[in-house]
Parts: sequence; C-alpha cells; structure tokens
Amino acid sequence: MNHLDNPPAKLTGTNDSLTVLAVDDEKPALDELAFLLNAQDAVGEIRLASEATAALRVLQDRDIDAVFLDINMPGLDGLELAGILSNYSSPPPVVFVTAHDDRAVDAFELGAIDYVLKPLREERIAESVRRIVESVNREGRGRSGVQDVGAVSDEVIPVELGGSTTLVHRSSVEWVEADGDYTRLHTADGSHLVRIPISALEKRWAEAGFLRVHRSHLVSMPLVTGTRTVGNGLVVCLRARGDRPPVELPVSRRHTRMLKDTLVRASKRSWTAR
Repeated sequence: MNHLDNPPAKLTGTNDSLTVLAVDDEKPALDELAFLLNAQDAVGEIRLASEATAALRVLQDRDIDAVFLDINMPGLDGLELAGILSNYSSPPPVVFVTAHDDRAVDAFELGAIDYVLKPLREERIAESVRRIVESVNREGRGRSGVQDVGAVSDEVIPVELGGSTTLVHRSSVEWVEADGDYTRLHTADGSHLVRIPISALEKRWAEAGFLRVHRSHLVSMPLVTGTRTVGNGLVVCLRARGDRPPVELPVSRRHTRMLKDTLVRASKRSWTAR
C-alpha cells in the first residue's frame, strides 16, 4: 500500500502502466530500488539488470518506459550508458540513482529527467515516477513505448538544496544572472546557483524564449512587459509572478537593438492573432 501524502501518479489516455528498467551492479541496492518502484501504482513491470550490457539487451528485447540507472558500475558506467541511449530514435527518460552528488551537471547535459541520491526514500522515488508519468502524458510514447528525451519541452536543471540535489524546471526560471563561471537561476520561489556558464544557457534556451539583455542577464521573454529609460540607460521590466513583485533589469547597449526587435516582433504576432 502507498502511504505517501501525495496521490499516486496516473497515466492518462492509456490503459498501460509503466514498464521500468532498474540498473545497479550492487544487488542489495537493486533489490531496494525494485521494492520502492513496486510500491508505485503507476509502475506495472520492473525489469532488472546488474550492468550496462545486460541493460542494453533488455532495451533491445522489449519496450521500456523509463530507466533508473546507477552511475558507478564496472565496464560502461551509468553516464556512458545514458549517452548511448541518447542516440536512440526514441530514448527512454533516465533517472540517475546514485550515492554521488557531484555528477548532477553531467546528468543534466545528458537530459536526465531526475537525479536521486542514495539512501533512497519512497517519497523521492514517487516524485521521479510522477515526473515520468507527466512526460508520458504530455509527450506520448514513441516507437519503443517511451518519450523522446530530446523533444521534452520543459528542460530541468539539477541544483543543490540543503545538501541534496533536486531539479528546477526551466519553465519556472524567470531570469538568469551570471556569477563568474556559475549562474544563478531566479524563480518565483527563490534563486539557485548552478555550475553552468550563462553563455551555455543562452544558446541552449534561445528557442524556449530566453534572450540575453546584458552580459550578466538572460530573461524569459514571455514575462517581459516592456522597457523604460532610467537615467542614461534602459531597463527591461518583468511582470509580477506569484508573491514576487515586478523586476527591472539593466539592458546593455549592445543588446538593446535585439531586445527591441524581439519585442516588436512579439507585438506584431499578438496583433495578427487577434
């Protein structure tokens, strides 16, 4: 029986529950993971593998909806296996399950849907399953009964919070602030420091509506309400969101033209749609 406070995740538009592959070279850890996955109502079948080669054979033999994957394994490690899966036409979403908190950025680069630290807790595995179910409901299932990770519309970034790793959804990020080789992601709930340069996020998130307005700032354009002149400079205005009041950020001269052109194009599209 599931004793979690939150209701179990449910698949919609399908009668099939999830088929999950769990991979760990340590049998006690693999058994524990299988036990916690079995407690989730959305999980129907659990396949087990003790190393990467066996996992690949399982993936070739049957449809898998998601992979729960340890990182440190003999032979191919978890990150290398995830790299192979990312080349599939319809790769399964990957949840890394590890005792190491220093590989979260690598996991993010590979498109992991979650990053869970050992020792495992039922509520944390339930959260991973919930994210998988949301992805399946949103994106549907591909040829192998899985979503294409490369087509996920809402990317996630691993961040450190109170000694544990969690994932921040890109859709919750309002603006990004450069901090040396790091960046600070600002959301309605607070800010999170991540070890990713702002230039990398500028390129990665351009198609999601993020625009560089200053050497130190990247903003989510759907939140921009306009600009105004302050002294000899220009600021971009972001609307209030939740309990957060409106925000104004400086715009550098070199980014002014691109910002204004983007706002004009957005205004024209809005007018045409009326």
